[in-house]
Amino acid sequence: MIATTAPQTSFVAEKGSPHPLGATPGPEGVNFSLFSENATGVELLLFSTHDAPQPFQTITLDPYVNKTFHFWHVFVRGLRACAHYAYRVDGPFNPAAGHRFNKNKVLIDPYSRGNTNSVWKRVDACGPDDNATSSMRSVVIDPAAYDWEGDQPLERPMENLIIYEMHVRGFTQSPSSGVEHPGTFAGIIEKIPYLKDLGATTVELLPVFDFDETDVLRVVDGRPLPDYWGYSTMGFFAPQSAYCVGAGSGNHLHEFRDMVKALHRAGIGVILDVVFNHTDEGNHLGPTFSFKGIDNRTYYFLVPCSITWTFQAAETLSTATTPSRRS
Repeated sequence: MIATTAPQTSFVAEKGSPHPLGATPGPEGVNFSLFSENATGVELLLFSTHDAPQPFQTITLDPYVNKTFHFWHVFVRGLRACAHYAYRVDGPFNPAAGHRFNKNKVLIDPYSRGNTNSVWKRVDACGPDDNATSSMRSVVIDPAAYDWEGDQPLERPMENLIIYEMHVRGFTQSPSSGVEHPGTFAGIIEKIPYLKDLGATTVELLPVFDFDETDVLRVVDGRPLPDYWGYSTMGFFAPQSAYCVGAGSGNHLHEFRDMVKALHRAGIGVILDVVFNHTDEGNHLGPTFSFKGIDNRTYYFLVPCSITWTFQAAETLSTATTPSRRS
């Protein structure tokens, strides 16, 4: 379990560093860095818990102190891993120029390694009004705070693979699976003997990046069908929170890595089905929860049509922009 930060503590904000992007915890605190070329203002919101309705501290970044080139950054002294945070980003709202800034929107970090959706309401992210009480939040996670115990990729030749394609939730969701934590990464660990009996050498996991299971894709016979498959990503570095047992405690990476390590120990490799060409924010009618509100014109490829921009093109993530890539 990752140590938590005491709630309602006022933290000192310092200049910080533009690199690395995201939230990076260290012995003295946490460094935050966010890329936005066209923003005019950025606020860092700190929440005491994953389901706190309002931040207990809002840190306004000074563009003369907390900005280098197009990187907005701040170091929060004393803050620790497992802290919950989000952003508000201000700037022009000019769809004709590709800008859709709205300071009312609470935004998750594109580089977060974990997010929570305990109070998330998708409809509130679609309108222009403030959605602090019903927004997603990111979690500060230390990627170095994990013992891989010497684990390495199996590197089995492709021609020797027997691949079992798997949906993480669907694989153990039924009570008939008999697992303690159905529909989770932990549930897969419990079913490793079953996979071994089948002769599988590799599992191919359908999308495990964060996505919105509350998004109703269509209605059939009066019954809403939400997003089950996960092909509309919300966060490209964050494991799906619904597949975690302890997402509220910031255990996203630990639980995903535990699964990978256990599979490798059993001689089973892991392949990820990934989605890089679009996000769950969709077009101009979709929710604003991250990229669109941080810098729509930078993070997405936009296509002009008539005198405005058609934001169906916002389905295409601009991975060609250097700051939006991470090795």
